[in-house]
Amino acid sequence: MTLWFNLLCRDVEAQMAFYARLLGWPEAVHSRSPIYRALEHEGVQFGFNAAPAYALLGLADRTPDATATPPVTAYATFMLDTPDAVNAAVREAAAAGGRVLKAPYATYYGQWQAVLSDPEQHVFRVSAASLPPGVAPAPRPA
Repeated sequence: MTLWFNLLCRDVEAQMAFYARLLGWPEAVHSRSPIYRALEHEGVQFGFNAAPAYALLGLADRTPDATATPPVTAYATFMLDTPDAVNAAVREAAAAGGRVLKAPYATYYGQWQAVLSDPEQHVFRVSAASLPPGVAPAPRPA
C-alpha cells in the first residue's frame, strides 16, 4: 500500500521547497502538473495542490479565505529516526519560514515530538519513536 497526502496551497512551489528542505525528499517529477507538485519517499507521496484543485475536486464552495488562518482539521506526522533528528527538523523548519507551535517534548507514549506549522500555517508534527537519553515519558493524561 502507498499513501498520497495532499495540501491545498496558495504557493505550491514555495510549499514544496519548504518540505523538501525539511524532509530531504525528492520531487515526484512523474506526478508534476500545472496545478500539482509532490515529494516522494518510501511509498509516500506528499503533494501540493494549487487553488484550481478546489473546483477540480468539486470543492469550490469550500475554498478558504486567503487572508484567514486555516482551521486545523487534519495534520501529518513525519516519523523521524531519532530525537536528535526531531530537534534538527524543528530548527530547520523555523529557519525555513515555519513556526514552532510546541517545542520538542516527551509524550506519555514515549515519543519525542514537536508541533510545527509551515509558511502557510498548515499544522504538522515531527516525532521519533524514542526519547532522548535521560528523558522520561510524560505522565498519562487523566
